[in-house]
Amino acid sequence: MNNLRRRLAGSSEKEFVPVLGHLELSILEILWQRGESAVRDIVEMLNKGDDPPRAYTTAMTTLDRLYKKGILGRNKVDRAFVYSPLLSKEEFERRRAQSLISGLLQDSSVSNGLLISCLVDAVDRHEPGMLDELEEQIKKRRQELDGGQAK
Repeated sequence: MNNLRRRLAGSSEKEFVPVLGHLELSILEILWQRGESAVRDIVEMLNKGDDPPRAYTTAMTTLDRLYKKGILGRNKVDRAFVYSPLLSKEEFERRRAQSLISGLLQDSSVSNGLLISCLVDAVDRHEPGMLDELEEQIKKRRQELDGGQAK
């Protein structure tokens, strides 16, 4: 793994979640909804949406890439592969967020104070009620770090 990927991965390679394109994310959404699926079924679902129709070979190539990135598992059934997600949607999103934040925190050119300020501003702008939740999470984490002693 190169240095950039290692930085984005945070503390371990297992946590790394690569940046995915629109089609890759669309395919993952289908697999999270349906579970294990063959390429033909995925193509059928892709072509039901508003996006332009996708060719079987395009979906097959994208699925293979997701498999090689370690995001999907696959089994051969008869002459075709059947794919399934290796992570739940929640775990994928958690790792993706952790990877992004870890990368920003490890970048010495980004001030940690600026990063925290931007996070608080973004939370306040998009969902002000989350500020209370963030405060509770901080208190809970501090108690865990202090061995359960209240401050």
